[in-house]
Amino acid sequence: MAVQKLNKEIANHNYSKRAYKTEGYKSFEDFYPYYLSEHCNTINRRLHLLATSNVVGILAYLVATRQPKFWWIALIQGYGFAWIGHFIFEKNRPATFKHPIYSFMGDWKMWYEVVSGKRKF
Repeated sequence: MAVQKLNKEIANHNYSKRAYKTEGYKSFEDFYPYYLSEHCNTINRRLHLLATSNVVGILAYLVATRQPKFWWIALIQGYGFAWIGHFIFEKNRPATFKHPIYSFMGDWKMWYEVVSGKRKF
């Protein structure tokens, strides 16, 4: 019962396909269910989780060691794993190409929901 209630509280809990709105998205809340639908493949989602977790670790390390000039490593690693997931496993183009800000926000929201146990992975 708790899982059913939890699933209703989060957007697109089963990652079901959603059509792209050709008129675009006026808010992140409107975009997020579509973003999730672009992550139907389990391996793709797991690569996203790995990428975002690695970004957190890399950035924490760079802050701790005071080496901010290497921030680009986190960027390349984060997008690298995610794009491999999209191109090889999901067989689609990342939403980043059409909606870079919303897509970036979606990566972090999906990561938070999974890590906090709010979203099934």
